[in-house]
Amino acid sequence: MILIIDFGSQYNQLIARRVREHHVYCQIEPPDIPLEAIKALAPEGIILSGGPASIYAKGSPRVDKGIFELGIPVLGICYGLQFMVDSLGGQVLGSTKREYGFAELSIRKQAGMFSGVEKQTQCWMSHGDSIGELPDGFVITASTANTKVAATENVKRLFYGLQFHPEVAHTQAGKKMLANFLFDVCRCKKSWSMKSFVKYAVEEIRQQVGPEKVILGLSGGVDSSVAAVLLHKAIGRQLTCVFVDNGVLRAGEAKRVIDMFKKHLNINLRFARSGKLFLDKLKGVTDPEKKRKIIGRIFIEVFDAQARKIKDVKFLAQGTLYPDLIESRSAFGGPSAVIKSHHNVGGLPKTMKLQLVEPLKHLFKDEVRLLGKELGLADDVVWRQPFPGPGLAIRIIGDVTSQRLAVLRKADTILLEEIRAANLYYKLWQSFTVLLPLKSVGIMGDQRTYENIVAIRAVTSDDAMTADWARLPQDVLARISTRIINEVRGINRVVYDISSKPPSTIEWE
Repeated sequence: MILIIDFGSQYNQLIARRVREHHVYCQIEPPDIPLEAIKALAPEGIILSGGPASIYAKGSPRVDKGIFELGIPVLGICYGLQFMVDSLGGQVLGSTKREYGFAELSIRKQAGMFSGVEKQTQCWMSHGDSIGELPDGFVITASTANTKVAATENVKRLFYGLQFHPEVAHTQAGKKMLANFLFDVCRCKKSWSMKSFVKYAVEEIRQQVGPEKVILGLSGGVDSSVAAVLLHKAIGRQLTCVFVDNGVLRAGEAKRVIDMFKKHLNINLRFARSGKLFLDKLKGVTDPEKKRKIIGRIFIEVFDAQARKIKDVKFLAQGTLYPDLIESRSAFGGPSAVIKSHHNVGGLPKTMKLQLVEPLKHLFKDEVRLLGKELGLADDVVWRQPFPGPGLAIRIIGDVTSQRLAVLRKADTILLEEIRAANLYYKLWQSFTVLLPLKSVGIMGDQRTYENIVAIRAVTSDDAMTADWARLPQDVLARISTRIINEVRGINRVVYDISSKPPSTIEWE
C-alpha cells in the first residue's frame, strides 16, 4: 500500500484516485500521524501531498521527519516537496514570480519518475514558493521557464520531488509519472481490486465487531445498500438495518427499500416512522448547516431508541465515503478547508453511545459501485443516482414544511420519470429539482399567478469531487418544464442550473 500524507491540498483525493487506478491500495492520513503508526502500516511508499501553507510560516503542517529514515521511497508534491527539502537541510524561498496553471516542463533526465516521458511535456503548477537550495545528494531533473527546480531526486535514498501536480489531468504524463513511482521505485504490485477489498473488509469488520450486534441506517441509496450487504456477508444476523422515514424522502422510497432488503435480500430490517419528529425540529430552520446537523442529531437519537429495543447493540454502521470526510472537514483531520458537513460526519453528537463501523470510508463512489457489483447487487441499486442523507430538506431552500415537501416531491417525480424515459438516468451522476424561496409572476388560463420557482439540477461526474452541468436535450427540458408547471400546483416557473463543481457544489445546500 501507499501512504498519502494530507497537507491540505485540494487535490489530495485525486492522488488517492490516481494510485488506485493503478490497482494499488492507498490510504490518506493527517500529518500528525505518529511515526509508530506509519511503521505499523508498513507502506511500500509515502506520498506527501501539496497544501496551501508556506513551509516557513508559523504553524505550517509537518509530519514526523523520521519518515526519511525508514528506508521507504518518498514522493513530495508541491508543498510536500518543500517539506522534504526543508526537513533535509535545503532552503525554500518565496518566489518573485508565482506560477499557477499550465507550464511547459523541460525534463533533463528521462529516468526514475520520468522514465518513458517525453522531454518536453505540459504540467500543472500551483505554487507561490520555490526551492532556493537543494539538500545534499539531490539533483534537478526538470524545470519550467519560471521554476528552476520543477522536479528533483535523490536516487540513492529513493526520494523524489515534483513542484507541479502529476495527479491532475492537466499534467499530460502525470499518470505515467505516478506509475513510475509506484512500480519502478516502490516495487508495488497490482493487487488492489474490489475482490481483494471484500476479503480485506470482511476480515476487518469481523475483527472490529467480534460477536457484538451492529445496527445500520439504511436509506436505500448506493452507499448504505452496499454497506448493508457487505456487513451482512461479514456478520450475518448480527446486523440489523433500520430504515428511518425522516419525512424528507422522495415519493415511494420507503416501500422500495422495505421490499428490496426485507423481502428479497432477507436482511434484518426495522422500520422507524419518524417524519413528524424531524419536521418539528426543522420548523423555521433555514440555514443549511443547521438543517444538516439537526437531521444528523435526530437520526442518531432515533437510532439510540431503536438500539435500545434490540438487546446489547454496540455498533452503528454508516456508509461514509472518502468524499464525505474530505468535504466535511479534511481527509481524517488534515488542514484542508471545510466545504460542508455531511449528515454522517458533521452531525454526530459527542454523546452518541454506539461505536462507529464505517466499512466504506476509504472508497470513492465509483469504487462503491464496483463493490456492489462484486457483492451481487442489482444494477438498479448499484447505478442509482446519489441521494443526500438530509434528503429533500437541503433541496428546499429556506423553511422545510409539509406543503413545500409535497410540491417538491411531485416535481422531483416528474423530472425522474422524464429522465428515465429519455434513457438518460444512468448517464447522469445526479438529476433532481430544487424548490427556491422565490415567487414569480405568471399567466395561467388568462389569469395572473404569483407562485414558486423550481430549479432543475443535472450533472455528469466520475466521483462527485468535480462535476459538470449536463447538456440535456432541449426537447427533454421542454417536456419536464411543461409537465411540472401543468401538473404541480404552486409552481409557475422552471429554471435550469448551468453551474459546474467547482465553483458550485452539486447540491444547492
